[in-house]
Amino acid sequence: MNSDLALLSLVIWTPIIGGLLILAIGSGGDGKGTGAKWLALLVSVAAFLLSVPLYTDFDTTTHLMQFEEMMPWIEAGKVTVNYHIGVDGFSMPLILLTTFATVIVVIAGWEVIEVKPAQYMAAFLIMEGAMNGVFASLDAMLFYVFWEAMLIPMFIVIGIWGGPRRVYATLKFFLYTFFGSVFMLVALIYLFFQTGNFEILAMHGVKIGLDAQILIFFAFLIAFAVKVPMWPVHTWLPDAHVEAPTGGSVILAAIMLKLGAYGFLRFSLPITPDASAALDWLMILLSLVAVAYIGFVAIVQNDMKKLIAYSSIAHMGFVTLGFFIAFAIYRNTGSFSGAAMGIEGGIVQMVSHGFISGAMFLCVGVMYDRVHSREIAAYGGVIHTMPKFGAFFVLFAMANAGLPGTSGFVGEFMVILASFKANFWFAFIAATTLILGAAYTLWMIKRVVYGPVANDNVAKLTDINGREFLFLSVLALMVLLFGIWPAPLLEVMHASVEHLLQHIAISKL
Repeated sequence: MNSDLALLSLVIWTPIIGGLLILAIGSGGDGKGTGAKWLALLVSVAAFLLSVPLYTDFDTTTHLMQFEEMMPWIEAGKVTVNYHIGVDGFSMPLILLTTFATVIVVIAGWEVIEVKPAQYMAAFLIMEGAMNGVFASLDAMLFYVFWEAMLIPMFIVIGIWGGPRRVYATLKFFLYTFFGSVFMLVALIYLFFQTGNFEILAMHGVKIGLDAQILIFFAFLIAFAVKVPMWPVHTWLPDAHVEAPTGGSVILAAIMLKLGAYGFLRFSLPITPDASAALDWLMILLSLVAVAYIGFVAIVQNDMKKLIAYSSIAHMGFVTLGFFIAFAIYRNTGSFSGAAMGIEGGIVQMVSHGFISGAMFLCVGVMYDRVHSREIAAYGGVIHTMPKFGAFFVLFAMANAGLPGTSGFVGEFMVILASFKANFWFAFIAATTLILGAAYTLWMIKRVVYGPVANDNVAKLTDINGREFLFLSVLALMVLLFGIWPAPLLEVMHASVEHLLQHIAISKL
């Protein structure tokens, strides 16, 4: 489908231009940035509304790219880089998640960001546009440019508005992610010489020997595993979350972690299917370690942000498990029957985790704004002084633990069902997250929300205001909606998943 209105470009460039305009305006003479905040809200809402037709006008019956736009961008000798964008069932839901989350972050930071508020809002808008560009890019070099560009605003957000160890956290975040990206660039250049262009869809059809595929697979793995992040390259994430401001943690967990998983769908599986089949055991092993071992690590955390960060690593393990369990199903059954459930479950988990993890970090932010501590021991009996907040926090915690009826259950359940088709023990180990997730989440809730009022700081707490109630209630609605009725999300991805499996099936397994 081609868009005469360049709708996808508007979704990408509206927040970027809006962010640059806010930087030009600045925070105003009083330093409060009221005008910049209203402009940021207007731009973020406009970007979200522009993204809605991507869903309402989406054709669920085809795997072909939709809302495509293409024009020459760089022409240097035999090298041509095109501004080629489009969406399918993999990328479209993630773009909507990005535009939705940015509106939430702008509202959440309205009153709590006092230092350089205009620059804070601008950074998130520019980051939003770059992340939308990553999901929409159909040219590999354009993808790489957006992939690297989105690091800069997050680096600035953590470095300026972060905690006491923000410099350490930003350098670690940047070095880990940039290091992985270099290997991806090398793989993309190699693929350019095989295809003669940087078109991602052309790379899907290139015939490469197994040895070359394995090298390319590992190049992509280094880049995407760091971003997910997968064990053992996950250590940057807890530090980044702890030091990041609330909005930074929300975008980091809700969107940026999904970029690595998206990379597996867009590059690793379709370009290196033979290598993916040969190395699926490694991916399944790393995913199960993330699900089980990291769950135990989360249990011993005393900092709420660190606990939620480690739980994010465990939940993202379900995503990569769902993607690569398809090959184990093929070896076990001789067909890909049931494999679609694993991949679709992984994508549902990506979207669901965006809502739940974002909500959990916002809840921690609400308490931190009042008590200025993230330590679990600093709280106790919050339900007595903040009953409305307590209800939201318990709901999101239950969703984080995979309670049926919430979106946190749907994706994990689908991946576990698919794992049963491959190997009982895969499913058994994956299912431990239902126990471990409940253990560390309920343990935190018990000590923070329930029990007697622990100290004077908790006794003086005031319940959430209208602004906080707004963004928490919207997130609660999304968590319950996709928990009870996931069909609208599953319908848009089904054709793309089936096409991916057909593409893998015709390769040499």
